[in-house]
Amino acid sequence: MSGEFAQEWGSESARAADQAAMRLNGVPAAGAGGGGGGGGTFASTPAQKRSAANTIETELEPNTKKATEHADESTGTAVKGFDGWDAALGLKKVADTWDQQVKVLIGRLGSEKGSLRGAAGLFVRNDLGTGDGFRPLGIQSKLNGL
Repeated sequence: MSGEFAQEWGSESARAADQAAMRLNGVPAAGAGGGGGGGGTFASTPAQKRSAANTIETELEPNTKKATEHADESTGTAVKGFDGWDAALGLKKVADTWDQQVKVLIGRLGSEKGSLRGAAGLFVRNDLGTGDGFRPLGIQSKLNGL
């Protein structure tokens, strides 16, 4: 019985030593009791988020509206050409469905644009707030200037 205890004790103390060796400024490797972590950077910077939001505003939204207007004109002409035929009713229904889908798409683009801009500002404000949390109000550290 004491042999099993000694073996288990040795195994547990080795595991505890490995855990104690973990540093606060690092991440355990994948498979070593940790998730592996990332590279320490976000997938995109606030500037990239703002750029993507600007692309939505200056390219995607206007070009989508232009394409919709062009499709509406062409479909309107076709509906007039098939006046009195069932095809005209079918084209009108398709055009109405198209217009609804475009409205949803434009709304989604606007939402994504707002989310990108909000996230860019949120990350910056969060970083500043975290940094401010490390500076006690009105107290100068003796470590400053070292």
